[in-house]
Amino acid sequence: MVTKTARARRADTGPPRTDGDESTVLLAFLDYLRDAIVEKAAGAPEPQVRTAGVASGTNVLGLVKHLTAVERFYFLGEDVSSWAATMRPVPTDTVETVVTAYREAVNRSNEVIKSYTDLTQPAPRTPRKGEPPSMRWLLIHLIEETGRHAGHADILREQIDGATGR
Repeated sequence: MVTKTARARRADTGPPRTDGDESTVLLAFLDYLRDAIVEKAAGAPEPQVRTAGVASGTNVLGLVKHLTAVERFYFLGEDVSSWAATMRPVPTDTVETVVTAYREAVNRSNEVIKSYTDLTQPAPRTPRKGEPPSMRWLLIHLIEETGRHAGHADILREQIDGATGR
């Protein structure tokens, strides 16, 4: 539960302001949301960071693990045998190890994204059957997916220790 002394408010930085091309703008928004996810996990206490905050079992550490799997699936072609399993941290996971793995996946994903000069081109093929979507679609999907889970992490982190903002 939240204690009165644990309540902390961090300044929210707001979305990026960029006048670059479409790819630059989309990547800036995606990176902004990725940073928000990392900030929600940073400094979260054990065991609350891995403890379910809602009936579905969702927890902050699991959200970061899940988004790591999402990045690896879509941009790096790594298969996922169980999406539900990506939401559950294992006992050896720590905030540091999970955030480090996420940052590594993001860095590798950004290399792939930056290699595209035309967002209408097909995104990397995932291990699943079917034609890949365009890189534009994929970037927008990842913005949606990461933003949705950043909102979940916001609420869960506030339940843990009252921390709000970015």
